[in-house]
Order: sequence, then structure tokens, then C-alpha cells
Amino acid sequence: MDNIYKNFYRQFYLKTAGFIPTKPLSQSLFPGDYFQIKNGEITVLGNLYRNTIIAPEDADLSAAVLLNAPNWNFSDGISKPYSGRGYGQTAIEGQFEFSKQILAFANKGSFIFKAEEPQSVKINNWNDIQQQLIIKLTQTLFSFREIYIVTESATATATTLAIAGEKEAELELASESENFGLVDIFGQENTKTIQSKDIEYYHRETKRKPAYFKAKKLVVQEEKLAYFISDFISKTNNSTEWTDTFYNSNFHNDAGQNSQMIMQNAQGYFLDMLQANELNPNTALLYFKWADANLDDVEKLFANYGN
Repeated sequence: MDNIYKNFYRQFYLKTAGFIPTKPLSQSLFPGDYFQIKNGEITVLGNLYRNTIIAPEDADLSAAVLLNAPNWNFSDGISKPYSGRGYGQTAIEGQFEFSKQILAFANKGSFIFKAEEPQSVKINNWNDIQQQLIIKLTQTLFSFREIYIVTESATATATTLAIAGEKEAELELASESENFGLVDIFGQENTKTIQSKDIEYYHRETKRKPAYFKAKKLVVQEEKLAYFISDFISKTNNSTEWTDTFYNSNFHNDAGQNSQMIMQNAQGYFLDMLQANELNPNTALLYFKWADANLDDVEKLFANYGN
């Protein structure tokens, strides 16, 4: 059921130049929030400013900046088999005219999303604080080995999202607003739902909730990881002779399979296998850096991913 939302999250990241929706969608994330992803959920553990990890005099946040609105209105697998005008009758007002639209969803996970006046607030001085954050979050204040920091949060005056739970889902809408020609009433304030079929999620948010974000994630420096992988594979490939000698047996030793599993989560194994005191406040910057959260992290929201 959870994977129904995956297409929306992937498309959102691609269409909005790197923003990711919160998960769950009702969650709010603010610049400076630091979090982990566990079991497909975002768990906020604190905020850089609220917890004074960054001193108040070093706080530097931007004013709200308008984003490119067309990039925040998109859909996938949507057709409109009917858009037009209809007529109704009331005892008091007599005949009235209304706009009507039917949205057809081709596949499970097809969606339509609209945002009005999107804008964002971001950390201005990330380059100035990123190194001290590595030292503080991994050594002097905490011992994180996996952490994300929200660097930019986006909101809108209103957002509307509908996601299909099955293929050939439908959403029938109506509005009394004046429209001419081909109407497009999805996401409008006075639009009403007449009926729906197999719609998994349909919600219009009218509060400026910061439910979309960009983040930096803590990663191991490439050269450290490359050396670890090379060294581990070399030692593993030479283990067959030792196995035969030590156990005095003819056990089969499939070293290659173990190496492949290590490479799938090399960062985690590398950090676990560091020698005592090898990683300390003086060496932390040699081992860690920050990278942009990307589609790999969107995947983590929809998989166990070792957590």
C-alpha cells in the first residue's frame, strides 16, 4: 500500500529541482531540523537552532523566496475524459450553471498535484557552518553516523494532491466558479467532489505547512570508502587458503558473495570496522562530508534499506 505514493515522491523530486515531500505528508520540517529515516519514516531528533548546536549569532536564514510556480503543478498518468458545463435546479434560486470535470487515473500511483504561490526559506550560511556540524554531530556533542539536516523548507498558500489506489481510478469534481472553454477546476477553493473511485489519497491543504524540503546527508569521504572496499575485498579473496588450513577441512568458502553484500552498504560497515580512536574530533573531517539528499533517499522512504 505504501508504494502507491512512491511515484509521486520520485516525480516531485525531479519536477521541483530537488525538493522532497515529508513522510508522512502531514509532517512539517523546518530549516535546521536534523532527522533519520527509519522503517520508511522521517524521525526528527532535534533542531540546530533550538538545541543551540549553532550559536544564535551564527544563525542566518533567508527571507521567504518565491519558487517557480509551473514546476509545482504537475501530474502523471492523468487524463480528462470530460470537462465542461452542467446545469442544476433549486427550488429557491431556480436553474444554475456549474463547471464539471472528470479526472481519470491510468495506473495505481497515478497522481495530480497543484500548489499555489510556493515559496521557501533556506539556511544562507551552510558553507560556513558545515564543518563544525560534522565535528559536533559525530564527535563532541553526538555520535551520529547517519543523519540528515534540512537546509531549505517550502510551503504554499494551498496544495491539492490526489493519488490513485488502483488503475482506472476516477475523480469527479464540480465548481460553481465561472469558467469558459475547457475548465480546470482541480485544486480550486470552491471545488467539490461529486464522487470518486479507487482514490487512495485526496487532500487540499490550506495552511502554509512546510511539508517539502531539501536536505544534506552525512556521508563518508569517497577516498576512505574506496580504500576500505579495496582492502576488504583483497583480504576476503585471500581467505580461502586460511579457511582450509585453520579448520582442517574441505569446507566451501564463497568469499565473493560476502564481499558483494558488504559493498551494498559499504558506508555502514566501514564505520563499524574503524579501529578504536581512529575517528575523533581531529580526524572527523577526513572521514565525513555532506551530500545533497537525492533519489536514493527517496527510495529509503519506501524500503527497509537496512534500518
